[in-house]
Order: sequence, then structure tokens, then C-alpha cells
Amino acid sequence: MYFKDIIGQTEIKQHLIRSAQTGVIPHAQLFTEKGGTGAFALALAYARYLNCQNRSDTDSCGHCPSCLKYDALAHPDLHFVFPIVAKKERKKELCDDYLPEWRNFLHEHSYFSLDDWLDYIDAGNSQALIYSKESDEIMHKLSLKIYEAEYRILIVWLPEKLHPTCANKLLKIIEEPPARTAILMVSEAPESVLGTIQSRAQRINIHGIHSEDIAAAMQSGYGLSPEDAKYIAHLANGSMLQAIQAISINEENQFFLEQFKTIMRNSWARNVKGMKEQADQLAAIGREKQKNFLAYCQRLIRENFVCRFSAPELNYMNREEAAFAIRFSPFINERNVIDLMDELATAELHISQNVNAKMVFFDLALKITVLIKR
Repeated sequence: MYFKDIIGQTEIKQHLIRSAQTGVIPHAQLFTEKGGTGAFALALAYARYLNCQNRSDTDSCGHCPSCLKYDALAHPDLHFVFPIVAKKERKKELCDDYLPEWRNFLHEHSYFSLDDWLDYIDAGNSQALIYSKESDEIMHKLSLKIYEAEYRILIVWLPEKLHPTCANKLLKIIEEPPARTAILMVSEAPESVLGTIQSRAQRINIHGIHSEDIAAAMQSGYGLSPEDAKYIAHLANGSMLQAIQAISINEENQFFLEQFKTIMRNSWARNVKGMKEQADQLAAIGREKQKNFLAYCQRLIRENFVCRFSAPELNYMNREEAAFAIRFSPFINERNVIDLMDELATAELHISQNVNAKMVFFDLALKITVLIKR
């Protein structure tokens, strides 16, 4: 990943380049984003730039030995930590056990989500975590002598997934890492990162990509017409990942929309049998997708409420969602919108706490039955 490959984010690129050129390299940095705005790509491009032997004023050279090793993501002084699903029977209990899959995944994806990674490794219903055992591995790697790079780099993707034991063990090394070591953390939920880790890192907030930059990328990279590119850029709401998903056949998004329609129709019709059947179906899709579905439902409730104000510039629904909203939006009003959002957020919290999913979704449908009639 090079700076030139990253859509938009000109100011952040300039800040990172200036940091490398002046030699003012914070020992720990926390890149934060909503998702899909390029935080991981920026961290990786920054790591490459720090160690490039012939870097220019705008990017890495791409030809030096360091850049060639970064191309293969196999530089001996580049280390990754990321959420995994431990599989003892396959002897996959540490991040390094997944390193071949991780490198292939990064070569195929510039913008990605946790769900993309979990699907790639066929995680099933398991929730991903950075396990406590990983802390010993990290401390061992950072205690070794630097092989050849100017800076040893540790990139931690989603530090909010650190097991509490692992997070606490890493506090000391984040505060005082070995010389010429940079720890780059990339978070999509910084409020969930251990507070003492946050306080020991310099925070870099990655804001949404300008719609003009997304539209230009859609035209040059995907061959969209200017009108379609502008529409997709609006739907993306600053996220290149959402823009890519909007122009592809997104089976998960289609599934979520159909499930949203079903839960609302069952609740309106007081179809208890249908509610039970849907609860069984949703219980089988895995915890991460269940949480994503409930977050999707909250977004659609918000969009349908805003839809009533006839302000299309405030809506971020795709064409199928907008078509459904024509009939559904009148049922979302000031008398029920807050309670609906609260119930969906509570259900998402319960799923994250490993409450029985069938009970959560069935109970949610019953509560919606009352609220949707208001």
C-alpha cells in the first residue's frame, strides 16, 4: 500500500509524510475511523514510507529492498496483530498462525471490515478476538534486535478486540517501546479501547473521504458515469468501503434488508409463528453478523424517519431501501422512533454479551409489535 493508492485524505497524508521527514515519530499512534475511510491503508503506507530508502516528498519509491519486502508484506521488521478465531484442532491460536491468510487478504482488499476478514477465514459463528496469549508473542518480537529497518513497526488492527489480559500486559510496552519502534493501532471503536492505552498513544482521527474524491475514484476505477458516481458517493457517506459495496452485489446487505422487512411485517401482523421462525434463522448467522444486522436496522429506522421530511440530501438509502421506505416510512414517527432505536440498541448489546440469540430476536419482535402501532 502506497499513499498514492489511498482515496482522498490529503491532509492526513501530508501530516504523516511531514512526521517521517522531520523524524518526529510518536512511539504509539492510534488511527481512528468510522470504517472504510482508509485508516489501515494509511497506517501501512506510513510504515512503508518510514522505512523506504529512497522516499520522495510524496511517497515511497517502490524499488528499494524495503519497499519490495513491503510489497510482499514480508519485511522482517513489520509485525501484525489482528482479531482471530482460535482453532486448537488446526493449531491456529496466534496471529502468526493466520499470517499467510492475512497477507493474501491484504493483497486482495485495500478497504475492508471485520466481517470481510471473518468470512475470508471461514470463522463461522465465532467472535473474533486478540487473545491474551498474543501479548507474550508481541513482547517477544519487540524484544529482539531490529533486523535491517530504520523503524520496527507493529500494526495492531482493532485494538478494541484486545482481550483485557492482553491489553493490560501491553500497557508498559506501549508507554515505553524499544528504541526505533513505532506501534500503529487502527480502531473503528476507539471508545472501546482501554483508556490507559488511549492515553499513551497519539490519536489521529481519520474523517470521512470527501464525496468528490469518492466520485472521482468511482469513475476512474469502476467506470461509472459522472451521475452514477455522484449518487454512489452520496450513499457512501465518506466511506470507500460503502461505495464499493454499493456498486457490487452485496448478498449480506440484501439479506439484512429482507430480514428487516420480515421483522416489521411479522410485528405489524402479530404473526407470532413467523417471529419464532425468524428468530431461529437469525440465531444461526453468528454473533458478529447478528450485531451488524441490528446496527443495520437502527440505520434504516433513522433513514425512514428522516425520509418523512422530504429532504433527499439527508438520506443515505440505496434504491431498494428507498423503494421500501415509500410505504414503510409513515410508520416511523416521533411517537415511536426513539423507543425503536433504544430496543434495537439494547438487543445489540445483549447479543454482544452472549445472551441467547433466539430469545433476543423473539423478544425484540414482540416489543416492535407494540411500538410499530403508535
